[in-house]
Amino acid sequence: MRHESESPTALDLPMVEPLPDGTRKYFDICAEKLGLVPNVLKAYAFDIDKLNAFTGLYNNLMLADSGLSKLDREMIAVVVSSVNRCWYCQVAHGAAVRELSGDPVLGEALVMNWRVARLSARQRAMLEFAENLTVASSRIEESDRQGLRDAGFSDRDIWDIASVTGFFNMTNRVASATAMAPNPEYHGANR
Repeated sequence: MRHESESPTALDLPMVEPLPDGTRKYFDICAEKLGLVPNVLKAYAFDIDKLNAFTGLYNNLMLADSGLSKLDREMIAVVVSSVNRCWYCQVAHGAAVRELSGDPVLGEALVMNWRVARLSARQRAMLEFAENLTVASSRIEESDRQGLRDAGFSDRDIWDIASVTGFFNMTNRVASATAMAPNPEYHGANR
């Protein structure tokens, strides 16, 4: 395993030095709010345009106004990452689920087998859709969307569920392809 001082991925793509002022300020905000700069940001920092594209989409999908709560979106991230066996995202977003829910058992269950977690019918419908979209996106049909509507989701919410699911399917593949290492701090967080 790599150490904190080493590259966050198996690729030789060092961060731009010096970081542009805006990027440095963003990293400083992350360090202040999270107590760390997530390795995924360090990994993308070899190309500031790619970093900005990644963070722009992440912030829009995960933090902007939505009918989905921040916890809902983090739960989707964990379930998708669990299906894809993405080490980085299971660890990082599992920690986020533990923090947002206040329930360490939920964070672990979603990583290991979301179907054993204590979930509402609404959450089950959302996570089943995310799993099905991850496993076989071409098999999604109107009955799947209607199942989400029946569980209380609006069509806008369905768009957001699909978008968060799609984003993590992409990022899981990049993280796995580059052997992205989760920050060590995530492992013990909110237990």
